Amino acid sequence: MRIAVIGSGAMGCLYGAYLSKVASVTLLDPWQAHVRAIQSEGLLLDELDGSQKRYYIPATTEVADLGTADLALIFVKSHQTRWAADIARQVLSPSGIAVTLQNGLGNREIIAQALTDERTVQGVTAHGATLVGPGRVRHAGQGPTHLALSPSTVEQVQRIGEILRSAGFEVEVSEGLDSLIWGKLIVNAGINPLTAILRVPNGQLVEIPFARQIMCEAVKEAAAVADAIGVRLPYADPVERVEAVCRSTAANRSSMLQDVLRGNPTEIGVINAVIVKEGERTGVATPINSVLVSLVRATESSYETRV
Repeated sequence: MRIAVIGSGAMGCLYGAYLSKVASVTLLDPWQAHVRAIQSEGLLLDELDGSQKRYYIPATTEVADLGTADLALIFVKSHQTRWAADIARQVLSPSGIAVTLQNGLGNREIIAQALTDERTVQGVTAHGATLVGPGRVRHAGQGPTHLALSPSTVEQVQRIGEILRSAGFEVEVSEGLDSLIWGKLIVNAGINPLTAILRVPNGQLVEIPFARQIMCEAVKEAAAVADAIGVRLPYADPVERVEAVCRSTAANRSSMLQDVLRGNPTEIGVINAVIVKEGERTGVATPINSVLVSLVRATESSYETRV
């Protein structure tokens, strides 16, 4: 299988590295220093067990270098989704499929506008990774990867699942992922904005009493919104779940914190802002999430004037 990884930051590199053992993988990313480091020295992956391994994978900043792909794995930030969808449309074979494993809500719909619903697959992953520097990624957490089936994609999704399993990923395939998507969204809504605002790793959110209180209130609001729209979460206690994730990924820098530290746009618009929007639609108050959205957007707006 020929795989194009579109968006080769931390998560794209993690999946690309493991898949390179069983498939032909090419990494695409606009960050030139990162791509040059992979081209010249390979991708250095800090594994969960503390070991390191170097993967020599083709990497490029040029779409033309991708050739034709059977599978496009999309890991870009949400503000780059339209760009990634257009690239997938250009490089995929006529029967090729795009899989989004991005954070937040709404990315699959954008990709489907370019490729059609029949060629777009929603996925959810519990893996976590941190981009340590150009050409180096730390695997920060693991768990299952879920892929959504539809009547027109059964054969393709099953094949993608087999490839991922052969690369070492735990894979589950099912018809509906709303529960898992919202389950991950709520965890991200509690962790991501606060770590970005406070500039702390995940574990500090359960160690700092005021941060823990804000996180728990944001999660309760988000869970109430999910309940109002009829989504049953994949865990019984949302607060307990987000605190457990904080502890199990204590040293990890959330993706939103990584964005803020690099002065990049964040994904607040597809995480907490979605909760606020759905809360307004369903009549559920979300004051904590509203404030978090404003604070993160204020942080983004102050990049150039920050002391």
